Amino acid sequence: MSSTATAKQNAGSGPVLDWAAGHGPVTGALSATTGAFAVATTGAATAMPPGWALAVGAAGALGHTVVGLRVRNAGRTLATRAASWLVGAGWTTWAMTHGPLTWAALGSLATIGVGIGAAARSSALYEEAREEEAIAAEQRAIARELSAERRAIAAEWVDRIQRVCGITVRVLGVEQWPTGAGFSIDAELPPGGATWNKIAAESPRLSADARLPHGCTATASPGIHQGRVIVDVTTLNVLEQERTYPAEYGPLSLHTGIPWGYRTNAEEIRAYLREQCALIVGPTGSGKTNLVHSILAGFARAEDVLTWVIDLNAGSAGLPWVLPALNGEITTADGPPVRPGIDWLAGTFDEAMTMLDTAVRVAKQRKMGYQNVLARANTDLLPVSPKIPQIMLVIDEGAEILASPDRQVRKLGEKILEVIRIARAIGIRTVLTALGATGSVLSNLMIRREAKVRVALTGGETEGMDLSKMFPGSRGLRVDQAPHKGAGFMATPESPAALFKAWRILPNQIREIIAATSDRHPVLDEVSAKAAGAAYARRWDAERTAWMLDRTPDDTTGTTPAGGGLSLSALREPNTEQATPEDEMLRRFREQIDAQFATAADPHTPTAETAPPAAGGLNLSALRGEQDSPAQQAALALLLAAGTEGTGASAIARALADEYGTTRQTVVGWLKTWTQDGTAVRVGEGTKARYVHRRHAPGQPPES
Repeated sequence: MSSTATAKQNAGSGPVLDWAAGHGPVTGALSATTGAFAVATTGAATAMPPGWALAVGAAGALGHTVVGLRVRNAGRTLATRAASWLVGAGWTTWAMTHGPLTWAALGSLATIGVGIGAAARSSALYEEAREEEAIAAEQRAIARELSAERRAIAAEWVDRIQRVCGITVRVLGVEQWPTGAGFSIDAELPPGGATWNKIAAESPRLSADARLPHGCTATASPGIHQGRVIVDVTTLNVLEQERTYPAEYGPLSLHTGIPWGYRTNAEEIRAYLREQCALIVGPTGSGKTNLVHSILAGFARAEDVLTWVIDLNAGSAGLPWVLPALNGEITTADGPPVRPGIDWLAGTFDEAMTMLDTAVRVAKQRKMGYQNVLARANTDLLPVSPKIPQIMLVIDEGAEILASPDRQVRKLGEKILEVIRIARAIGIRTVLTALGATGSVLSNLMIRREAKVRVALTGGETEGMDLSKMFPGSRGLRVDQAPHKGAGFMATPESPAALFKAWRILPNQIREIIAATSDRHPVLDEVSAKAAGAAYARRWDAERTAWMLDRTPDDTTGTTPAGGGLSLSALREPNTEQATPEDEMLRRFREQIDAQFATAADPHTPTAETAPPAAGGLNLSALRGEQDSPAQQAALALLLAAGTEGTGASAIARALADEYGTTRQTVVGWLKTWTQDGTAVRVGEGTKARYVHRRHAPGQPPES
């Protein structure tokens, strides 16, 4: 019979006795008296020598005394137990001699039992009190040690603040961080108008005076009222460590915040974006793209967020969240198709305009269609939920779009500002990124007013990182405090600007998050879907996603999937033994172009006669040998394939990095040379500058 069945049977048949439990005062006394009575009765009936009972009692008293000493029982407890044995043995000896069945024997035995029970109860209470007092004494000793450490810290920092800042504070509390990375000091400012800002301004000097490790700071922030200050002291630089995105992909909500990274105390920091927009700045190499992926991961985990992404740089920010689903690379256990990690991706100007126009229509329709919902909730903010999700527009280099001098790009910027201006209450917010915290990026009043969640990833870069403009009112922030990739400063309405670092999110984690959150994404509510119309409903149609698949190589050798794409293998040395159908097709294509447009001869193709091309002909030989290296040939091919939209040095460098190890600085040199010799034309200024092959350059006469 199982233990469960036995327990059920016992529960149905009356009270259950625990024979393994120890005796209490009542059961102990009852056991002792009944035992003594049984021995006395048996001994009297069998003429047992009375001295035996006394010897057994003396042995029991001695044994309990030895055991009590080993467990460090109190002397009172030892005496009580020894006396119980001796008294019981004495009564047994007397009863065996005079008879246990007399009223005198039975009465005296009952009296002894009551006395044993009372003595046992008294000793048990004494032992409990003694144990509690020992625990309390130990805790008081630990508290004294902690208090001594805290008092030492308090005295040290009172002296330091007086010496560096000229302010005498009174420390009210010192709290050690659970992560072990530092501590916080709660101090009261002196009367006379001293403020916490004066201590905050001396953060570098305080850190140097405390001899803190590089990357550790002593920063001040407001206390519970204006006469208090909190000084956070970091003693362990957790920002120099690379921590991957937490592997727990549980559900999140916009209302409980989306984690973006962790502070210097190793605790995560969350962004609350129900009403706020966000601005992220970071130069190339600072980890900005990685932070964007971490943000998209948080949005994908949220049950009340739909994410729309605009990235005019070939959609690179959103493609890792879309392609695994579109290519069928991820499957679920029960078989339903996996949804992309984001709800919409725009990688071209036209698609971006379509997305922003849709967002404006959705915003206006929500304003009209949800008046009854707002009235019932007695609020002017649309109650965001999985049934009415918030739309988060993530626009890579969106701040540069707003500051662009290009007329076409400026139209896109006007739409972005319109969304920011009209859509706060009804649940559409934006996350913009930029390459630097400059005046041109932060000059827009709408951005400064609405983007209260701000991040500056420095990566040690000082050019274009004006932290005083990015975080007005915050003092003591220096770029050299965050020299590590992915580290920088973050400010929210709930917490002032301070050091933080983004988690490193790996490509395999993106795939895992897509699979884990596929069934968690909400759908666009009926009111919004009606306003979005076909532009939204057909966003994943083949003709609108073809550009994503065309730019997806299936391996690192340069081959492309059947769907098409640019094959750089055509630019390599010809190898007739390993020729593929694609190589043969490209060869015939080049021959047709040479015949029709009188192009120059291919130096890789030996001919009996070489004639110069006709004047002004399309010189495709520039792609096949006139450049100095295969990497340059591939770069020029990418420039030509970019068409009228053109491309930039960063995009070319990324495309060639894996195969050729090409850096952005090298590509910049090639583009400068091509611009000087007329091969390429530069379009636009600043960070939005693009290079267009002269064949596609605006205003150029068609080549004959």
